[in-house]
Amino acid sequence: MSAKHEAPIIIVRKHSGDHDDEHGGAWKVAYADFVTAMMALFIVLWLLSASEKVQKAVGGYFLDPNGKGKQTGTTNSSIGETITLERKDLQHLKEKLEDMLKQIPALEHMQKQVKITLTTEGLRVDLIETEHGLFFQTGDPKPTEAGSDLIKALAVELVKLPNKVAIEGHTDSAPYGRADYSNWELSSDRANAARRILEESGLDNARVSQVRGFADQRLLKKDDPTSPSNRRISIIVRNAGLDLQEEAMAQGPPAESTPVAAASKP
Repeated sequence: MSAKHEAPIIIVRKHSGDHDDEHGGAWKVAYADFVTAMMALFIVLWLLSASEKVQKAVGGYFLDPNGKGKQTGTTNSSIGETITLERKDLQHLKEKLEDMLKQIPALEHMQKQVKITLTTEGLRVDLIETEHGLFFQTGDPKPTEAGSDLIKALAVELVKLPNKVAIEGHTDSAPYGRADYSNWELSSDRANAARRILEESGLDNARVSQVRGFADQRLLKKDDPTSPSNRRISIIVRNAGLDLQEEAMAQGPPAESTPVAAASKP
């Protein structure tokens, strides 16, 4: 057969779809690794700029993430162990306050109206009202003489501790008689009145972490919203570990990280 009649050569080129997909997605993996590395860098920068207390709190969390206070290496800085030790101290304070109420004749008749309990937040001292207005007269933000005396007696013990203190005011559900002054204002003013007495009795104002007024939103007797027992002042000696956690959460990223993030934009 001559060359003129030879069959033409046909070349078929095949493209692998799998190869294209693999090559097209590789940049996503690289970009994800880059973003992760940048996030880790920002966390390190934040920790370097944070206070020593915050650094210990964060380190303690990784040493004891469950907050059980177990010993693992240098767990003295762990939040879990801090809270465990705090509960022992607060339990001792609870016993001292209960003994104080028994030993002071002027406060003896108030014992049933003072509720002292250990909670996750710390040691809570509730001054619970009676229908005759033991600590505060009905509708009055100013404490009675008996209420002032008890708060001053509590201050004597509180000044001996380094813990932060929170103060709450609570009312019942009976509406206040004025349109421009509600139970919100009344509960807040009573909490502030208690704060002033504590500070005048020697408590450092830097140790007061919160003054809160809850009106009738946290009733002791929900089945009886107007019960005088719902009217109360609560003084909470806070667990130091919780303050460390809140301080760590309140710390934002360092200022140096802002220009870096801005520079990455096109």
